[in-house]
Amino acid sequence: MMRFHHSPQLREAYPDLVAGVVQAWGITPTADVTERAAGYLAEARHRLAAGGAESGFPEIQAWRRAYAAMGLRPTRYRCAAEALLRRLRLDGELPRVHPLVDLCNAISAAYAIPVAALDLDRVDGDLVVRPAHGDEAYLSFAGDTEHPEPGEVTFVDSTGRAHARRWTNRQSGWSAVRAGTSSVLIVAEALHPGAEPAVTRLVADLVTELTDGWSAPTATAVLTTSAPRFRTPTAGGDRSQAVSPGTR
Repeated sequence: MMRFHHSPQLREAYPDLVAGVVQAWGITPTADVTERAAGYLAEARHRLAAGGAESGFPEIQAWRRAYAAMGLRPTRYRCAAEALLRRLRLDGELPRVHPLVDLCNAISAAYAIPVAALDLDRVDGDLVVRPAHGDEAYLSFAGDTEHPEPGEVTFVDSTGRAHARRWTNRQSGWSAVRAGTSSVLIVAEALHPGAEPAVTRLVADLVTELTDGWSAPTATAVLTTSAPRFRTPTAGGDRSQAVSPGTR
């Protein structure tokens, strides 16, 4: 069992923050999500065609304001959803990585909301999203160890390992989903007006896709200032926080 939450300091700085959390078991690399992912990507392409560049989306503008408030140049450090939408607009497709990652990326693009999937077996103890102290260890996808800057928002486990850089900008190679991943924690975070119903729909979509694609048991929650914590049950244990699947 582990607990996931955003630190009080972060909640105070971003009171409109809404996070959707999904824990799932039984993930394998053999599921075929091609058609499902294509449907979400079609939604993202339609929105790009109708609304112009992703930088104008209210979901992305909210993250750009947050990055500017943290002293980061939004055009240099983009939230993951903006980076995906930009790549989709320029290249027409997103790279294939792993069925779960592909699905999360497609859903992230459709909602314009950053979605991170972490291998829970590579997370030690509780996981907190908080400003870094500067001594946390982050493993890049190239295999290099980095240390987030003091004050930089990151996901930190009980051993001091950092699982992200610049909040929703870049995940860690340490806890990235891979062929042997079985148990995952998926986190979607939004700051824009109307974030709570959007994140609630996103979580319901994830539950539907995990159930249909993997027959995966899930536990979920939508975290807000008034309900800021998620406790992950053990596989087969109490999933009282779970929500029912829904549609967009």
